[in-house]
Amino acid sequence: MKLLAGKTAGVTGAGSGIGRAIALILADAGAKVAVTDMHEAAAQQVRDEIIASGGEAMALHLDVTNQNEAHDVVVNMVEQWGRLDIWCNNAGVSTMNRFVDLTSWDWDFNMNVNAKGTFLCSQVVVKQMLTQPPDEDGIRGRIINTASMAGKRGNAPFLAHYVASKFAVLGLTQAMAGEFASEKILVNAVCPGYVRTSMQERELQWEAELRGVSIDDVQRLYIEDTPLGRLETPEDVAKVVLFLASPLANFITGEAINVNGGAWMD
Repeated sequence: MKLLAGKTAGVTGAGSGIGRAIALILADAGAKVAVTDMHEAAAQQVRDEIIASGGEAMALHLDVTNQNEAHDVVVNMVEQWGRLDIWCNNAGVSTMNRFVDLTSWDWDFNMNVNAKGTFLCSQVVVKQMLTQPPDEDGIRGRIINTASMAGKRGNAPFLAHYVASKFAVLGLTQAMAGEFASEKILVNAVCPGYVRTSMQERELQWEAELRGVSIDDVQRLYIEDTPLGRLETPEDVAKVVLFLASPLANFITGEAINVNGGAWMD
């Protein structure tokens, strides 16, 4: 029997990168997955991959800064599948600049998606989970937030606003975990490091320009900063999300698990 057989899951920002890897691994483990993304065509492509592999999925447009859209996604999932077991707040953005050159737009953009988006979606999700009975393990639901190594290590060059947004995600994770533990809603986070995604490709270019070096030089810095000696893959993160989404993590809540190859240890 598959680890998540009979479970339902929603993943934000699931059209590419870490979100895509999470959606695919949860589906492979037996979950029915709502693949959500701002780019609906990308979400549909991931949905089609899941269905082609024998899984069950739906693709839905979701701007995580729009709580009405989040509500519609949850309603759609519950109407079709009966309940919501797992929700992964994965959607995230970044920009880069020196602190003195950051704009209020940079601040608002990162905070609105990374922190406020996690709050808005989680609020809708928790309201649904509180209405449903516990599963066979006594758990009403699980929320897993994609934070970042930058949510623990503040000395991330050119990312002060992003760092602040991810620290906020970790604080929110702990606050929610404490408040809803008695209701058997588990809330945890994963903290990736240097993950090879389209977001990282943009960051490599930005950081190279800000440092006045080549993209290869910046990538070399990332690898040198990672004791395991390579860039992280989206699948490295997704495997830990699968663990937190499964009965193997029934007694874990309020944690922020480092998945960064040793680049930050605490």
